[in-house]
Amino acid sequence: MGSTVTTTEPEKTSPASSRPGYGQLLRTRGAWTFLLPGFAARQPFAMLTLSIVLLVQHTTGSYGAAGAAAAATGVSMALFAPYSGRLADRYGQRAVLLPGVLVHAVSGLSLTALALAHAPLWALFLAAVPTGASVPQVGPMVRARWGVKLQGSPLMTTAAAFESVTDELTFVFGPLLATALCTAVTPAAGLVTEATLTLVGGLLFAAQKSTQPPVSAEGGHARVRHASALRVPGVRVLVVTFLGIGSVFGGMQVSLAAFTESIGEPGLNGVLYGVFAAGNMLSGIACGAIAWKAAPQKRLMVGYTALALAASALWTAHSVLLLAALGLLVGMCIAPSLITGYTLVESLVPAGARTEAFTWLTGAVALGQAAAVTVAGQLEDRLWDGAGFLVPMAGTVLALATLVTLRSRLVPRQPNRTVARGVGHRVPVTVD
Repeated sequence: MGSTVTTTEPEKTSPASSRPGYGQLLRTRGAWTFLLPGFAARQPFAMLTLSIVLLVQHTTGSYGAAGAAAAATGVSMALFAPYSGRLADRYGQRAVLLPGVLVHAVSGLSLTALALAHAPLWALFLAAVPTGASVPQVGPMVRARWGVKLQGSPLMTTAAAFESVTDELTFVFGPLLATALCTAVTPAAGLVTEATLTLVGGLLFAAQKSTQPPVSAEGGHARVRHASALRVPGVRVLVVTFLGIGSVFGGMQVSLAAFTESIGEPGLNGVLYGVFAAGNMLSGIACGAIAWKAAPQKRLMVGYTALALAASALWTAHSVLLLAALGLLVGMCIAPSLITGYTLVESLVPAGARTEAFTWLTGAVALGQAAAVTVAGQLEDRLWDGAGFLVPMAGTVLALATLVTLRSRLVPRQPNRTVARGVGHRVPVTVD
Protein backbone atom coordinates (compact mmCIF):
# COMPACT_ATOMS: atom_id res chain seq x y z
CA MET A 1 0.00 0.00 0.00
CA GLY A 2 1.79 3.18 1.23
CA SER A 3 4.99 1.51 2.45
CA THR A 4 7.27 2.34 -0.47
CA VAL A 5 8.93 5.20 1.38
CA THR A 6 9.19 3.43 4.69
CA THR A 7 10.54 -0.02 3.91
CA THR A 8 14.04 1.12 2.96
CA GLU A 9 14.95 2.56 6.35
CA PRO A 10 13.79 -0.27 8.65
CA GLU A 11 15.34 -2.92 6.40
CA LYS A 12 18.75 -1.30 6.67
CA THR A 13 18.88 -1.84 10.40
CA SER A 14 16.69 -4.88 10.86
CA PRO A 15 19.19 -6.64 13.17
CA ALA A 16 18.91 -3.71 15.55
CA SER A 17 15.20 -3.30 15.20
CA SER A 18 14.69 -4.25 18.83
CA ARG A 19 16.55 -1.08 19.84
CA PRO A 20 15.50 1.62 17.38
CA GLY A 21 17.14 4.94 18.19
CA TYR A 22 16.84 8.63 17.45
CA GLY A 23 19.79 8.56 15.05
CA GLN A 24 18.11 5.90 12.95
CA LEU A 25 14.84 7.83 13.07
CA LEU A 26 16.39 11.10 11.94
CA ARG A 27 18.06 9.38 9.00
CA THR A 28 14.62 8.57 7.58
CA ARG A 29 14.58 9.99 4.08
CA GLY A 30 12.80 13.34 3.83
CA ALA A 31 12.21 13.66 7.58
CA TRP A 32 14.03 16.95 8.02
CA THR A 33 11.95 18.62 5.34
CA PHE A 34 8.94 18.56 7.66
CA LEU A 35 10.64 18.44 11.09
CA LEU A 36 12.25 21.88 11.02
CA PRO A 37 9.23 23.81 9.66
CA GLY A 38 7.00 21.72 11.95
CA PHE A 39 8.99 22.79 15.00
CA ALA A 40 8.74 26.44 14.00
CA ALA A 41 5.01 26.15 13.33
CA ARG A 42 4.14 24.50 16.67
CA GLN A 43 6.27 26.80 18.83
CA PRO A 44 3.52 29.43 19.21
CA PHE A 45 1.08 26.83 20.59
CA ALA A 46 3.00 26.79 23.87
CA MET A 47 2.77 30.59 24.07
CA LEU A 48 -0.92 31.10 23.36
CA THR A 49 -2.70 30.32 26.64
CA LEU A 50 -0.05 31.88 28.87
CA SER A 51 0.12 35.01 26.69
CA ILE A 52 -3.65 35.44 26.99
CA VAL A 53 -3.56 34.89 30.76
CA LEU A 54 -0.79 37.44 31.29
CA LEU A 55 -2.33 40.04 28.97
CA VAL A 56 -5.91 39.81 30.25
CA GLN A 57 -4.81 39.62 33.88
CA HIS A 58 -2.82 42.81 33.32
CA THR A 59 -5.73 44.67 31.73
CA THR A 60 -8.47 43.40 34.09
CA GLY A 61 -6.58 42.62 37.31
CA SER A 62 -8.41 39.29 37.61
CA TYR A 63 -7.05 35.76 37.15
CA GLY A 64 -10.64 34.57 36.86
CA ALA A 65 -11.26 36.78 33.83
CA ALA A 66 -7.88 35.87 32.36
CA GLY A 67 -8.56 32.17 32.85
CA ALA A 68 -12.02 32.47 31.30
CA ALA A 69 -10.67 34.22 28.19
CA ALA A 70 -7.92 31.62 27.82
CA ALA A 71 -10.49 28.87 28.39
CA ALA A 72 -12.66 30.16 25.55
CA THR A 73 -9.66 29.79 23.27
CA GLY A 74 -8.93 26.29 24.55
CA VAL A 75 -12.52 25.08 24.27
CA SER A 76 -12.90 26.33 20.72
CA MET A 77 -9.60 24.71 19.77
CA ALA A 78 -10.69 21.41 21.32
CA LEU A 79 -14.00 21.48 19.45
CA PHE A 80 -12.57 22.45 16.06
CA ALA A 81 -9.29 20.47 16.17
CA PRO A 82 -10.86 17.10 15.24
CA TYR A 83 -12.76 18.74 12.39
CA SER A 84 -9.48 20.27 11.20
CA GLY A 85 -7.84 16.83 11.34
CA ARG A 86 -10.75 15.28 9.45
CA LEU A 87 -10.43 17.90 6.70
CA ALA A 88 -6.67 17.32 6.54
CA ASP A 89 -7.24 13.57 6.11
CA ARG A 90 -9.73 14.23 3.33
CA TYR A 91 -8.33 17.21 1.44
CA GLY A 92 -4.68 17.39 2.49
CA GLN A 93 -2.80 19.23 5.21
CA ARG A 94 -1.85 22.19 3.03
CA ALA A 95 -5.47 22.94 2.13
CA VAL A 96 -6.30 23.26 5.83
CA LEU A 97 -3.16 25.06 6.99
CA LEU A 98 -3.12 27.97 4.55
CA PRO A 99 -6.47 29.55 5.48
CA GLY A 100 -6.09 28.44 9.12
CA VAL A 101 -2.90 30.34 9.89
CA LEU A 102 -4.27 33.49 8.26
CA VAL A 103 -7.43 33.40 10.35
CA HIS A 104 -5.41 32.67 13.49
CA ALA A 105 -3.08 35.62 12.99
CA VAL A 106 -5.92 38.08 12.36
CA SER A 107 -8.07 36.88 15.27
CA GLY A 108 -5.09 36.76 17.67
CA LEU A 109 -4.18 40.35 16.86
CA SER A 110 -7.83 41.35 17.25
CA LEU A 111 -7.93 39.75 20.71
CA THR A 112 -4.80 41.71 21.64
CA ALA A 113 -6.30 45.01 20.48
CA LEU A 114 -9.56 44.40 22.38
CA ALA A 115 -7.73 43.53 25.60
CA LEU A 116 -5.59 46.66 25.39
CA ALA A 117 -8.74 48.74 24.77
CA HIS A 118 -10.23 47.28 28.00
CA ALA A 119 -13.13 45.79 26.06
CA PRO A 120 -15.76 43.88 28.06
CA LEU A 121 -15.21 40.20 28.73
CA TRP A 122 -17.85 39.11 26.21
CA ALA A 123 -15.92 40.92 23.46
CA LEU A 124 -12.74 39.10 24.45
CA PHE A 125 -14.69 35.84 24.22
CA LEU A 126 -15.84 36.70 20.69
CA ALA A 127 -12.24 37.17 19.60
CA ALA A 128 -10.95 34.20 21.61
CA VAL A 129 -13.23 31.69 19.85
CA PRO A 130 -11.80 32.09 16.31
CA THR A 131 -8.31 32.40 17.79
CA GLY A 132 -8.63 28.94 19.33
CA ALA A 133 -10.62 27.40 16.48
CA SER A 134 -7.91 28.32 13.97
CA VAL A 135 -4.89 27.03 15.93
CA PRO A 136 -2.94 25.00 13.34
CA GLN A 137 -2.76 21.32 14.30
CA VAL A 138 0.88 20.95 13.33
CA GLY A 139 1.78 18.32 15.94
CA PRO A 140 -0.85 15.81 14.72
CA MET A 141 0.09 16.60 11.13
CA VAL A 142 3.75 15.82 11.80
CA ARG A 143 2.76 12.58 13.55
CA ALA A 144 0.64 11.63 10.55
CA ARG A 145 3.65 12.20 8.28
CA TRP A 146 5.74 9.92 10.46
CA GLY A 147 2.97 7.33 10.17
CA VAL A 148 3.28 7.37 6.38
CA LYS A 149 7.07 7.18 6.50
CA LEU A 150 7.30 4.41 9.11
CA GLN A 151 4.39 2.06 8.46
CA GLY A 152 5.07 -1.24 10.20
CA SER A 153 8.44 -0.08 11.53
CA PRO A 154 9.60 -0.48 15.16
CA LEU A 155 10.67 3.16 14.87
CA MET A 156 7.06 4.27 15.37
CA THR A 157 7.47 4.24 19.18
CA THR A 158 10.70 6.21 18.79
CA ALA A 159 8.89 8.69 16.54
CA ALA A 160 6.11 9.09 19.13
CA ALA A 161 8.75 9.76 21.79
CA PHE A 162 10.59 12.19 19.52
CA GLU A 163 7.39 14.12 18.86
CA SER A 164 6.62 14.28 22.56
CA VAL A 165 10.13 15.60 23.19
CA THR A 166 9.64 18.16 20.43
CA ASP A 167 6.32 19.24 21.92
CA GLU A 168 7.89 19.60 25.33
CA LEU A 169 10.84 21.51 23.93
CA THR A 170 8.33 24.06 22.71
CA PHE A 171 6.84 24.10 26.21
CA VAL A 172 10.28 24.87 27.62
CA PHE A 173 10.94 27.81 25.30
CA GLY A 174 7.35 28.98 24.74
CA PRO A 175 6.43 29.95 28.33
CA LEU A 176 9.87 31.47 28.90
CA LEU A 177 9.52 33.56 25.74
CA ALA A 178 5.92 34.56 26.50
CA THR A 179 6.76 35.55 30.08
CA ALA A 180 9.86 37.48 29.04
CA LEU A 181 7.97 39.37 26.34
CA CYS A 182 4.94 40.13 28.52
CA THR A 183 6.94 41.25 31.58
CA ALA A 184 10.01 42.88 30.02
CA VAL A 185 8.55 44.40 26.85
CA THR A 186 4.78 44.86 27.05
CA PRO A 187 1.88 42.62 28.13
CA ALA A 188 0.72 42.46 24.51
CA ALA A 189 4.07 41.32 23.12
CA GLY A 190 3.48 37.63 23.85
CA LEU A 191 0.26 37.36 21.87
CA VAL A 192 1.57 39.50 18.99
CA THR A 193 4.67 37.30 18.70
CA GLU A 194 2.54 34.15 18.89
CA ALA A 195 0.35 35.32 15.99
CA THR A 196 3.37 36.27 13.89
CA LEU A 197 5.22 33.00 14.49
CA THR A 198 2.09 30.99 13.73
CA LEU A 199 1.68 32.71 10.38
CA VAL A 200 5.32 32.38 9.30
CA GLY A 201 5.88 28.86 10.66
CA GLY A 202 2.55 27.58 9.36
CA LEU A 203 3.21 28.83 5.84
CA LEU A 204 6.67 27.23 5.83
CA PHE A 205 5.25 23.89 6.98
CA ALA A 206 2.42 24.03 4.45
CA ALA A 207 4.99 24.49 1.69
CA GLN A 208 6.39 20.97 2.33
CA LYS A 209 3.97 19.22 -0.02
CA SER A 210 6.12 16.19 -0.81
CA THR A 211 5.89 14.66 2.68
CA GLN A 212 2.23 15.20 3.49
CA PRO A 213 0.09 12.04 3.71
CA PRO A 214 -1.67 11.15 0.45
CA VAL A 215 -5.26 12.27 0.18
CA SER A 216 -7.82 9.52 -0.32
CA ALA A 217 -9.52 9.87 -3.69
CA GLU A 218 -12.67 8.12 -2.46
CA GLY A 219 -15.03 10.83 -1.31
CA GLY A 220 -17.77 8.67 0.16
CA HIS A 221 -15.31 6.15 1.53
CA ALA A 222 -13.40 8.87 3.35
CA ARG A 223 -16.62 9.89 5.00
CA VAL A 224 -17.04 6.47 6.60
CA ARG A 225 -13.42 6.45 7.65
CA HIS A 226 -13.35 9.82 9.31
CA ALA A 227 -16.28 8.85 11.50
CA SER A 228 -14.42 5.79 12.74
CA ALA A 229 -11.71 7.63 14.70
CA LEU A 230 -13.89 8.47 17.69
CA ARG A 231 -15.94 5.31 17.29
CA VAL A 232 -12.92 3.23 18.24
CA PRO A 233 -13.49 2.55 21.98
CA GLY A 234 -9.80 2.87 22.79
CA VAL A 235 -9.68 6.37 21.31
CA ARG A 236 -12.48 7.47 23.64
CA VAL A 237 -10.55 6.12 26.63
CA LEU A 238 -7.44 7.95 25.46
CA VAL A 239 -9.45 11.18 25.08
CA VAL A 240 -10.42 11.03 28.76
CA THR A 241 -6.83 10.20 29.68
CA PHE A 242 -5.55 13.22 27.75
CA LEU A 243 -8.20 15.44 29.34
CA GLY A 244 -6.49 14.70 32.65
CA ILE A 245 -3.11 15.62 31.18
CA GLY A 246 -4.60 18.89 29.94
CA SER A 247 -5.78 19.65 33.47
CA VAL A 248 -2.15 19.50 34.59
CA PHE A 249 -1.00 21.95 31.93
CA GLY A 250 -3.84 24.41 32.59
CA GLY A 251 -3.67 24.16 36.36
CA MET A 252 0.09 24.67 36.33
CA GLN A 253 -0.06 27.71 34.04
CA VAL A 254 -2.51 29.69 36.18
CA SER A 255 -1.28 28.49 39.57
CA LEU A 256 2.39 29.12 38.85
CA ALA A 257 1.56 32.62 37.57
CA ALA A 258 -0.48 33.34 40.69
CA PHE A 259 2.19 31.88 43.01
CA THR A 260 5.05 33.91 41.54
CA GLU A 261 2.87 37.03 41.59
CA SER A 262 2.05 36.47 45.27
CA ILE A 263 5.74 36.32 46.23
CA GLY A 264 6.58 39.40 44.14
CA GLU A 265 8.63 37.50 41.52
CA PRO A 266 6.44 37.30 38.38
CA GLY A 267 9.50 36.67 36.22
CA LEU A 268 9.95 33.27 37.90
CA ASN A 269 6.73 32.04 36.30
CA GLY A 270 8.40 31.16 33.02
CA VAL A 271 11.35 29.58 34.83
CA LEU A 272 9.13 27.32 36.98
CA TYR A 273 6.99 26.33 34.01
CA GLY A 274 10.16 25.72 32.03
CA VAL A 275 11.41 23.35 34.76
CA PHE A 276 8.10 21.50 34.60
CA ALA A 277 8.33 21.23 30.81
CA ALA A 278 12.01 20.26 31.00
CA GLY A 279 11.10 17.26 33.18
CA ASN A 280 8.57 16.26 30.54
CA MET A 281 11.16 16.62 27.79
CA LEU A 282 13.89 14.66 29.61
CA SER A 283 11.61 11.74 30.38
CA GLY A 284 10.41 11.80 26.78
CA ILE A 285 13.99 11.46 25.57
CA ALA A 286 14.49 8.49 27.90
CA CYS A 287 11.26 6.84 26.74
CA GLY A 288 12.35 6.94 23.13
CA ALA A 289 15.77 5.49 23.93
CA ILE A 290 14.45 2.47 25.86
CA ALA A 291 13.60 -0.82 24.13
CA TRP A 292 10.32 -1.49 25.93
CA LYS A 293 9.29 -5.08 26.61
CA ALA A 294 6.10 -4.25 28.52
CA ALA A 295 2.91 -3.78 26.50
CA PRO A 296 1.95 -0.13 25.88
CA GLN A 297 -1.33 -0.61 27.77
CA LYS A 298 0.59 -1.62 30.90
CA ARG A 299 3.06 1.24 30.47
CA LEU A 300 0.18 3.70 30.27
CA MET A 301 -1.34 2.36 33.48
CA VAL A 302 1.94 2.62 35.40
CA GLY A 303 2.88 6.02 33.99
CA TYR A 304 -0.54 7.55 34.61
CA THR A 305 -0.66 6.27 38.18
CA ALA A 306 2.68 7.97 38.83
CA LEU A 307 1.35 11.17 37.25
CA ALA A 308 -1.76 11.22 39.46
CA LEU A 309 0.33 10.68 42.60
CA ALA A 310 2.82 13.42 41.70
CA ALA A 311 0.10 15.91 40.72
CA SER A 312 -1.68 15.27 44.01
CA ALA A 313 1.28 16.69 45.91
CA LEU A 314 1.48 20.05 44.10
CA TRP A 315 -0.91 21.93 46.36
CA THR A 316 1.29 21.25 49.39
CA ALA A 317 4.26 23.22 47.98
CA HIS A 318 4.84 26.62 49.60
CA SER A 319 8.36 27.45 48.44
CA VAL A 320 9.95 28.06 45.04
CA LEU A 321 12.45 25.25 45.52
CA LEU A 322 9.85 22.65 46.52
CA LEU A 323 7.50 23.75 43.77
CA ALA A 324 10.28 23.48 41.20
CA ALA A 325 11.13 19.95 42.41
CA LEU A 326 7.50 18.82 42.32
CA GLY A 327 6.97 20.48 38.95
CA LEU A 328 9.98 18.61 37.57
CA LEU A 329 8.58 15.33 38.91
CA VAL A 330 5.12 15.95 37.47
CA GLY A 331 6.67 16.83 34.13
CA MET A 332 8.69 13.62 34.12
CA CYS A 333 5.47 11.64 34.63
CA ILE A 334 3.58 13.28 31.75
CA ALA A 335 5.76 12.29 28.79
CA PRO A 336 5.46 8.49 29.24
CA SER A 337 1.66 8.77 29.23
CA LEU A 338 1.59 11.05 26.19
CA ILE A 339 4.03 8.91 24.23
CA THR A 340 2.23 5.67 25.00
CA GLY A 341 -1.14 7.18 24.15
CA TYR A 342 0.04 8.41 20.77
CA THR A 343 1.73 5.05 20.13
CA LEU A 344 -1.53 3.23 20.81
CA VAL A 345 -3.27 5.28 18.12
CA GLU A 346 -1.07 3.60 15.52
CA SER A 347 -2.49 0.18 16.43
CA LEU A 348 -6.06 1.25 17.25
CA VAL A 349 -6.95 3.52 14.33
CA PRO A 350 -6.87 2.93 10.54
CA ALA A 351 -4.28 4.99 8.64
CA GLY A 352 -6.91 7.08 6.86
CA ALA A 353 -8.23 8.50 10.13
CA ARG A 354 -5.06 8.96 12.17
CA THR A 355 -4.70 12.71 11.73
CA GLU A 356 -8.22 13.05 13.08
CA ALA A 357 -7.45 10.67 15.96
CA PHE A 358 -4.32 12.63 16.85
CA THR A 359 -6.31 15.87 16.81
CA TRP A 360 -8.92 14.34 19.13
CA LEU A 361 -6.11 13.71 21.61
CA THR A 362 -4.57 17.14 21.09
CA GLY A 363 -8.03 18.67 21.41
CA ALA A 364 -8.62 16.72 24.62
CA VAL A 365 -5.44 18.20 26.09
CA ALA A 366 -6.62 21.67 25.04
CA LEU A 367 -10.10 21.11 26.49
CA GLY A 368 -8.70 19.81 29.76
CA GLN A 369 -6.32 22.75 29.83
CA ALA A 370 -9.17 25.20 29.17
CA ALA A 371 -11.32 23.77 31.94
CA ALA A 372 -8.37 23.74 34.31
CA VAL A 373 -7.43 27.33 33.51
CA THR A 374 -10.99 28.45 34.26
CA VAL A 375 -11.38 26.51 37.51
CA ALA A 376 -7.86 27.23 38.73
CA GLY A 377 -8.34 30.94 38.05
CA GLN A 378 -11.52 30.98 40.11
CA LEU A 379 -9.87 29.07 42.95
CA GLU A 380 -6.90 31.44 42.99
CA ASP A 381 -9.24 34.46 43.10
CA ARG A 382 -11.58 33.07 45.76
CA LEU A 383 -9.44 30.83 47.96
CA TRP A 384 -5.79 30.76 49.02
CA ASP A 385 -2.66 31.17 46.91
CA GLY A 386 -1.92 27.76 45.44
CA ALA A 387 -5.52 26.51 45.54
CA GLY A 388 -5.38 26.17 41.76
CA PHE A 389 -3.00 23.24 42.20
CA LEU A 390 -5.98 21.19 43.35
CA VAL A 391 -7.13 21.10 39.72
CA PRO A 392 -4.30 18.88 38.38
CA MET A 393 -4.89 16.51 41.28
CA ALA A 394 -8.62 16.19 40.59
CA GLY A 395 -8.19 15.92 36.82
CA THR A 396 -5.58 13.17 36.88
CA VAL A 397 -7.28 11.14 39.61
CA LEU A 398 -10.62 11.13 37.75
CA ALA A 399 -8.92 10.24 34.46
CA LEU A 400 -6.97 7.45 36.16
CA ALA A 401 -10.20 5.97 37.52
CA THR A 402 -11.63 5.94 33.98
CA LEU A 403 -8.45 4.41 32.59
CA VAL A 404 -8.43 1.61 35.17
CA THR A 405 -12.10 0.83 34.57
CA LEU A 406 -11.89 0.79 30.75
CA ARG A 407 -8.32 -0.40 30.21
CA SER A 408 -9.43 -3.48 28.24
CA ARG A 409 -10.60 -1.19 25.42
CA LEU A 410 -7.00 -0.19 24.71
CA VAL A 411 -6.18 -3.67 23.39
CA PRO A 412 -5.86 -3.35 19.59
CA ARG A 413 -8.28 -5.32 17.44
CA GLN A 414 -7.09 -7.86 14.92
CA PRO A 415 -6.52 -6.58 11.35
CA ASN A 416 -9.94 -7.87 10.25
CA ARG A 417 -11.80 -5.05 12.02
CA THR A 418 -15.28 -5.87 10.67
CA VAL A 419 -15.69 -8.94 12.88
CA ALA A 420 -14.13 -7.40 15.95
CA ARG A 421 -16.35 -4.38 16.56
CA GLY A 422 -18.00 -4.61 19.96
CA VAL A 423 -16.79 -8.13 20.67
CA GLY A 424 -14.43 -8.49 23.62
CA HIS A 425 -12.63 -11.80 22.99
CA ARG A 426 -10.06 -12.64 25.62
CA VAL A 427 -7.81 -14.56 23.23
CA PRO A 428 -7.10 -12.95 19.83
CA VAL A 429 -8.16 -15.17 16.97
CA THR A 430 -6.75 -14.76 13.47
CA VAL A 431 -9.50 -14.43 10.87
CA ASP A 432 -8.74 -15.08 7.21
